[in-house]
This record gives sequence, C-alpha cells and structure tokens, in this order.
Amino acid sequence: MQAQALLAEGIAQLRAAGIEGAPRDARWLLAHALDLAPDRLTLALHDQMSVAQITRFRAAIAARARHQPVAQITGARLFWGRRFHVTPDVLDPRPETETLIEAALAQPFSRLLDLGTGSGAILLTLLAERPQATGLGVDLSAAALEVARKNASALGLEARAAFQCSDWFAEVAGQFDLIVANPPYIAAPDHDTLALDTRLWEPRMALVPAACDGTGLAAYRAITAQTATYLRPNGWLMVEIGLGQGPEVASLMSDAGLHDPRILPDLTGRGRVVVAQAR
Repeated sequence: MQAQALLAEGIAQLRAAGIEGAPRDARWLLAHALDLAPDRLTLALHDQMSVAQITRFRAAIAARARHQPVAQITGARLFWGRRFHVTPDVLDPRPETETLIEAALAQPFSRLLDLGTGSGAILLTLLAERPQATGLGVDLSAAALEVARKNASALGLEARAAFQCSDWFAEVAGQFDLIVANPPYIAAPDHDTLALDTRLWEPRMALVPAACDGTGLAAYRAITAQTATYLRPNGWLMVEIGLGQGPEVASLMSDAGLHDPRILPDLTGRGRVVVAQAR
C-alpha cells in the first residue's frame, strides 16, 4: 500500500472523529510511522509501506481519534528548538510557555528553581541556554520526575539539573537567583470545559490546583507566600498565568514583598507571565 493512500485513509478517519487539523496530524503520524522528519514526508508519499509501518500508522491514527495528543503518540514535543519526551504523566509543553523562557533569559541567573517541573521543559531549556547555571526541578508526581530525568539525560544536562519530589517548597533548601513555575491554574469547575485532548489525556494535578478555591489561584498563593525565603537579593520570581489572572497574581507578589510586579504578554497580546523581583 502506498503511503499516500494510507495518508488519505488516516485523514478521513480523523475527520470522522472530529479532530481539528486532521490533515496536519495525519501527516505527523505518518512521518512518525516511517521514522521520517515531517518535512521529508512528501518525498516518501509514493513509496510502498511495510506491514509493520501500516500497523504502526493505523494504531497512531486510532489513538489520535480518541483525542490523545500527537506529542504523546509520537513521544516527543519540540520546545524552544529542542526535543522533549512527553507522556500522559506530564503537560504537553506549549508554545505560549516560551514567553516565560524569553523573560527568564532576559535576566542573569546562576541558580534556578523550577516549581512543578513536569517534563522539565522550562528548567532544562534555561539550563541549556545558560551553560554555567545549575538548577533544581521539583514536582509532586514521581512519574513526572522520571520523565524530566529522562529529558535531562537526553539533553546531556544531568550534571547541572537535579530533581526532587516536593509539594512546592516543602523539600527545597537553599536560595536561588530565579524561581519559575507554570503551576496549575484552571479552576475546578472549568476543567470539564477544556478540550478533550487536554481533559482526557493530561494530568489533572498539573491543571487544577489541589486546594480548590474556585478561582484557580491557590497555587500562586502557596508559591508567593514562601518565595521571599528562597530568593536571593535581587532574584526573580516568574510564573505563567491563566486568562485574566495577571492582576490578582501581581497583587499576590506585591503582598509577599516582591518589587514591581509586571504582566508580560505572549505573541497574541494576552497576559501570559507575571514577573517580580526580590528587594
């Protein structure tokens, strides 16, 4: 069977399942089945596929039709130009989180703490961009920490990246030049309104704060309440936020004694990151 015919079959199946972007996703999954870079797929569309390749592609299409994210099916997501392993135990790194990376790289730091590290994408990207820096990633999920360690090893960063199971700062010692976090910020009632890809396949604990207060701000309260103890003088706290949460999070930072909180927009103009500095 030619790859082109199988691609058409996959697109039709995804469209029938209501998958937005069916042609794009089918092409990604066909490239995955053929062990090709997606930009090389066009050259292989007239090739005959082996039974193993056909089986692999159809299994991937079936998974996507169940709304499993493409990154989980292929096992990888590109973030800031690097490949990160992802599983259902971690959030799929999103392009908008690169706003946080850009903000962090605008400041000097040698010691970094990533709260709720998940796949390690934020921590490891920053360490890769700052070869003299070291960092600690903490997460309450042991499974997520295993994914982060695997990514650290794949990127050759094991010597500079440490990982710890911790409920925010509970098991953290020392002080840091920079503390970053993309914490859970979805209010519990809003979880059921999320896209099926997210709601069914990504870890709820990374989306919805454990201490549900109806606002999605519980994690920010927990983080800002302790940040001053762990930031070095002139150090920075930088957090990703949900829609419309900027003013409240900035206020929490001010109440915690941090200086000049600012809300930074992503490429769409939406407030995405709040930053503040220790005195």
